[in-house]
Amino acid sequence: MSDNVSRVQRNSKVPVVNLPNALTVLRLVLVPIFVVLGLQSQSWTALWAAFVVFAVAAITDRFDGELARSWGQITDFGRIADPIADKALTLCGFGLLSYQGFLPWWLTILIAVRELGITAMRAFFLRRGVVVSANQAGKLKTFMQMIALGMLLIPWAHFTALNEANEGWVVILIRLGQIFAGVALALTLYSGVMYVIEGVRLMRGSSAGEAEVQAPEVPATQEAASESPKRGLAGQHVQS
Repeated sequence: MSDNVSRVQRNSKVPVVNLPNALTVLRLVLVPIFVVLGLQSQSWTALWAAFVVFAVAAITDRFDGELARSWGQITDFGRIADPIADKALTLCGFGLLSYQGFLPWWLTILIAVRELGITAMRAFFLRRGVVVSANQAGKLKTFMQMIALGMLLIPWAHFTALNEANEGWVVILIRLGQIFAGVALALTLYSGVMYVIEGVRLMRGSSAGEAEVQAPEVPATQEAASESPKRGLAGQHVQS
């Protein structure tokens, strides 16, 4: 079983209420605040505040996992809620950028389909007592998504509004952020394929395990009884 796939820890003694999980919940709480601020496109103050809220939420994503591992406070709640909080933050970010015209909607839709599909897959395995957490490709994907979103959520147009001479370098930085978004899309699709492959492998493994459990075992006495006539015949043949 992969490092990011494990059985549900039903008897785990690690308390669910801990700092890493609190940071994850904080990130979930910040998502609607970020969206409300980001929709106020006519206010530079609101757009800057939206970027700050996003940055704070992204920082919590950086530290909650490390704290959970270093403090030995890894819980099933954290392993499930952390990627959900990541997806809520990033999908809302991509949606805002498409709404503002910085990214095409097809890019956001592709990322959303992948993210929601993997979330459904996780829920499918969770009902079967298996926790699928983020693998290395998924973590790299999330990191690149955060970088791209951070680059594009900065209200660069504010600098142009202050001074039109800033338009040249502002356009360059926006294009750079869009390139990062393209790289994030590629990593998102790649990691999604990896999750599906691991999921199929896990399903085949669990099916084989169930087949072994359900296969009727021949009792030793019955096996001995079925073999005893053959052994008797062999003995008679030798004696003759």
